[in-house]
Amino acid sequence: MKRTVTVTVNGTPREILVPAERTLLEVLREDLRLTGTKFGCEQGECGACTVLLDDAPALSCLTLARLCDGKSVTTVEGLDGPHAEVLREAFAEAGASQCGYCTPGMAVMFHHLLGRRAAGETIDPRRELSGNICRCTGFTKILEAYERSARIAEENGA
Repeated sequence: MKRTVTVTVNGTPREILVPAERTLLEVLREDLRLTGTKFGCEQGECGACTVLLDDAPALSCLTLARLCDGKSVTTVEGLDGPHAEVLREAFAEAGASQCGYCTPGMAVMFHHLLGRRAAGETIDPRRELSGNICRCTGFTKILEAYERSARIAEENGA
């Protein structure tokens, strides 16, 4: 059974007709052609499909699209503002991306963490990134990218 879902994706309101079993990841990639969010394990283990759902990290491979009615979704393509620019710079400087497959999920998570940090919350990046897996670099350069991005954001008052 199909249902019309109204969702705001990267700031743009959308009405999408979705089957009951279709995931948010499938809708983003196949229907909306937003391919930055990656298919990884499709079991919620790798974090490659991480998006922000009403500004909170969510695994789009486990989220049914029909449950997103009335919600806001931000994908890696929709990251903007000072934190997004800082992240791009920090990832490049740290050499934190090899194959790049995990990078979109990491970037979405980092963006969320930088916002929480700017609000005064203490962040433990190792714990927060425990649901995001990188098979190429390990986590040294990725954690370095987070620390760089946090430092740059703080210096810029973001």
